[in-house]
Amino acid sequence: MYYVTATQSFSAAHSLRDYEGKCERLHGHNYKVEATLKGPALNKGGMVVDFTLLRQALDKAIAKLDHQHLNDVKPFDKLNPTAEYIAKLLYEEMVLKFSTRKVKVHEVVVWESEGCRASYGPR
Repeated sequence: MYYVTATQSFSAAHSLRDYEGKCERLHGHNYKVEATLKGPALNKGGMVVDFTLLRQALDKAIAKLDHQHLNDVKPFDKLNPTAEYIAKLLYEEMVLKFSTRKVKVHEVVVWESEGCRASYGPR
């Protein structure tokens, strides 16, 4: 199995509901996102997928989150905008983009800060 990963960053603010501590107040993060695809074989060009396509898909997925108050962005108007839920949302966006290809989305990792990350992938 081959794996390829693209990394991108975005900045956003959020606050956590039903949480006691400093994160219940409005604050922001410079998130880092890693999206990993996997495939059993390489295409004629020797790639799982062109990094340009992977990067474009990741850029499009995070565009609606960048420089936003996440609590105002669906589905985070109802769900807590945690790194875990952000990873799941971005994973689902990437699956939609690559669902017709022979590659599969392996995992999306969201780094909230240095040393703190959450990931989401298939069961």
